[in-house]
Amino acid sequence: MASGNGTKNSVEAYLRRYAEELGGNVECAWDRVWGRFGRFVYWPYRWLVVAPFLGLSTLVLAPMAVLLSVTVSPNVASKTIAAFWARVNSFVTPMWVDVSGREKIREGSSYVVVANHLSHYDIYVLYGWLGLDIKWVMKKELEKVPLIGWVCKSMGHIFIDRGDSAKAVDTLNHAREKVRGGTSVIFFPEGTRSDDGSLKPFKKGAFRFAHDLGLPILPVTIKGTRRILPKGSTELMPGGVSLVIHDPVDVTAYGRGELGAIVNRVRNTIRTELEEF
Repeated sequence: MASGNGTKNSVEAYLRRYAEELGGNVECAWDRVWGRFGRFVYWPYRWLVVAPFLGLSTLVLAPMAVLLSVTVSPNVASKTIAAFWARVNSFVTPMWVDVSGREKIREGSSYVVVANHLSHYDIYVLYGWLGLDIKWVMKKELEKVPLIGWVCKSMGHIFIDRGDSAKAVDTLNHAREKVRGGTSVIFFPEGTRSDDGSLKPFKKGAFRFAHDLGLPILPVTIKGTRRILPKGSTELMPGGVSLVIHDPVDVTAYGRGELGAIVNRVRNTIRTELEEF
């Protein structure tokens, strides 16, 4: 027993010394230590199991989503096939998702969901665990990607030209009819994934869209997906992430000229939650 305690104390002492060097805490140091060992252990599983499975699941489920969108409705495809696709791929990775605040979503209500963007895995988190019928606002370039563009178009997702603000506004105006009867729309107002995990400035498109339609904004914070798959990397790793659903923001309490105040309120809500991670 004494030997076991001695080993444990030695490990803790090493982690504390390493943490001091990092300027962080023991938890941070443990992540670094596990990261070095885990990458070596996980590498064959990543390429022999996860990568083929992600591709195969998409190839199999994508036509099913299109068929269901055409024969039944895009909304049903979103809440069944797409949600299953997200969850099964998360399970195989594996990625564990902790959700808090779901009670703040009113059944049957439509929202403009605003989320921070850290990783491609954010899509799995939102599709699989947010619990809403959602339409994505995505860059127009994705419409031309084989399979992805075909599936997303059939499910009613919204492609915008980020290089032409006039066209982007026109597209969003035409998309209004898609957001009704419990269907929500998701924006990543940073416009792209964060390189370092920090929250980038927000573009105003999502907030203008919400204000014009009188829809509440639902801020959500995603934490931990950058550890799963960072931007510009293939270094996929397993791990736990969090999805925090915040109180909806009633945009009708703000005038048209107060758009900046809405942006600041929502961004501060998400930023504060990120800083606690």
